[in-house]
Amino acid sequence: MDIQTKIKTGIQNALSTFGMSAPEIVLEHPADPSYGDFATSIALALAKEAKSNPRDLAAKIADALRKEHIESVAEITVAGPGFINFRLSESFYIKQLETILKRKDLYGNSNEWRGRKVLVEYTDPNPFKEFHIGHLMSNAIGESISRLIASQGAKVRRMCYQGDFGIHVAKTLWAALKNQETMPSKRALLSERIAFLGACYVEASKAYETDPEAKKAIEDLNKKVFEAKDRKLMKLYKLGRKWSLQHFEEIYEKLDTKFDYYMLESEVAHDGVALVEEYLEKGIFEKSDGAIVFKGEKYDPKLHTRVFINSQGIPTYEAKELGLNTKKWKKVRPDESIIITANEQSDYFRVVLKALELVEPEAARVTKHVSHGMLRFAEGKMSSRKGNVITGESLIHDVEKLALGKLASREMDESQKKDAALMIAVAAIKYSILKQVTSSDIVYDFDRSISFEGDSGPYLLYTAVRAESVLEKAKKEGVKAKMDKKPEIVGRLERMLARFPEVVSRAANEKAPHHAATYLVELSSLFNSWYANVPIVNKEDADSPYKVALTQAVRTVLVNGLKLLGMKVPERM
Repeated sequence: MDIQTKIKTGIQNALSTFGMSAPEIVLEHPADPSYGDFATSIALALAKEAKSNPRDLAAKIADALRKEHIESVAEITVAGPGFINFRLSESFYIKQLETILKRKDLYGNSNEWRGRKVLVEYTDPNPFKEFHIGHLMSNAIGESISRLIASQGAKVRRMCYQGDFGIHVAKTLWAALKNQETMPSKRALLSERIAFLGACYVEASKAYETDPEAKKAIEDLNKKVFEAKDRKLMKLYKLGRKWSLQHFEEIYEKLDTKFDYYMLESEVAHDGVALVEEYLEKGIFEKSDGAIVFKGEKYDPKLHTRVFINSQGIPTYEAKELGLNTKKWKKVRPDESIIITANEQSDYFRVVLKALELVEPEAARVTKHVSHGMLRFAEGKMSSRKGNVITGESLIHDVEKLALGKLASREMDESQKKDAALMIAVAAIKYSILKQVTSSDIVYDFDRSISFEGDSGPYLLYTAVRAESVLEKAKKEGVKAKMDKKPEIVGRLERMLARFPEVVSRAANEKAPHHAATYLVELSSLFNSWYANVPIVNKEDADSPYKVALTQAVRTVLVNGLKLLGMKVPERM
C-alpha cells in the first residue's frame, strides 16, 4: 500500500469515529515545504455537515489521526482555516531512495492497471498529404500516454489510422496525372517523391476552389478511387500511397514510435457503408437530399446533423470512423480505446460517438476521445491546402540544425554530434508540446525550445547527462554509491524523488503527460541547484558515497521520466 493510500485510509478511519465519511479524499503537496509533505482540506469540506468550525473539526480529525499511528507519518498538524498537514518520517525517504537504486529502470512502474488492455490511436497522417505539425502533436501526446499507461501495468497496443481515401487523395491524383512528365522516378530520393505529391496537392486544392471543371473532375476521380475499377488510376494511387507510407515510417523512426496496428480508410470504408445502410432501415440514419445523415440533435440538443454517405454514394469521414471503431473493438477487444486528435474535431467526435453508441454500444462504451490544441508559430496556423504548411520533418530538421550549432564547440566526434542533435531536437519539440495541458494551443518558440537552461526538453537531457558525468567521475575516483552513512535530515531532493511514482500514476490516470513534464523540470532545477552548491565526489568526504547514491537516483528518475515522455538521453551534449 502506497503512502497516499495509507493516509487516506487513516483519514476515513478517523472520520468514522465521528460517524462521518467522505466519498473522495484529496491530498495535495503544500506549496511551502515547511508545512509538511501532504495536506488535506477535508475538514473545510465537511465542516457544514458537521455543524462545526472548520479549524475545530480539523483539530478533532488530527487528534483521531494521531491515534491511527499511520506508518511513515511522523507529524500531523493543523494550519490556516482548517488544513491538516502530514510530515513524513526521514526513514520513509531513505527507504524510497534505496528503492530507486534497487528497482532502477522499473522505478515509477506499478500494477495499478494490470489486467487492462488499452488501445491508443494517434498520429493518423493522411497519405498523399504532408506529415504536418498537427501530426507531430498527436504523436508526442499519444506516444507519451501509451508509455505512461503501459508503465502502470496495462497491456497497451498502438494504432495509426491513415486516410488513403477521400477528396484529398483525388486532388493529388488529379494533379499527378496532369504532371506525369515531371513525376520523379521510383529511384529518386524519397524526399523528392514526397515533395512532388505535396506540390500536386497544393496545385489541385487551388484549382478545386477556383475552377468548376477541375472541381468536377476531382470529384469524379474521388468516386473512381472508391470504386477501384480504373486499373491505370489505381496503379498511380497505390504508388503514391506507398511513397507516403514509406515517408511516414522514416518520421516514426526519428520519433521512436512503433505501431502495433495500421488501419487504412480503404479497409474500413465499406464496413462503414454497410453499418449505415443497415441502421438506415432501423431508423438511426435518415435520407436527406440524396445523402444519408445522422441527426444528432434528436438524441442530444448539444449535437448536430452530419452526413455519413454523400449524394454520390461515397462514405464520408463519419461513416469510415464508424467502420473503424467497430473494427478496432472487434479486433482488439480493449477495455479502453483512446483516440487522440485536434480540438477542432471534438464536435465531430461527439456526433460520431453517439452514432456508434446506437450501432455498437460496447465499442462506444470503451471509446474515449482525447483532444489537443494547435501548434502555432508567429505566422499563425499553417495549411497544407494553401501550401504554407510547416511539415513535421522540416520542423525536426530545423531544430536539429539549431542543436548541431549548439554542439559545434563540444569535444565530440561528428557521429556523436549528429545522434545527440536528433535526440535534442525531438526532446525540444516533444517537451514544448507535452509541458502544456493537452487541450491548450502552443506557440512554438525555437530559441526557447532548444535552450540548455530552464524550461525546455534539452535542459532535462542536459541535467541527466550532467548527473551521468558526476557518476563517471565517482567511478574514476573509486567513490561507490552507498547508503551506509545516511543524513539525519533529508533534503528537498530526496523528497522530490519520492514523488515520482505518484506523478506517473496521476499522469497515466488523467492521460495528462504535463504532470510528468512539470515534475521533471522541478527535479532538474533542484538537482542543478544542489550540484552547484554541494561538492559531490570527494574521497576524503565520508558523506560522498551517499551523495553519489543520491546523484544516481536523480539520474535514474530523470531517464525513466524522459522515456515516459518519449525522449532519449544522449551520452554527451
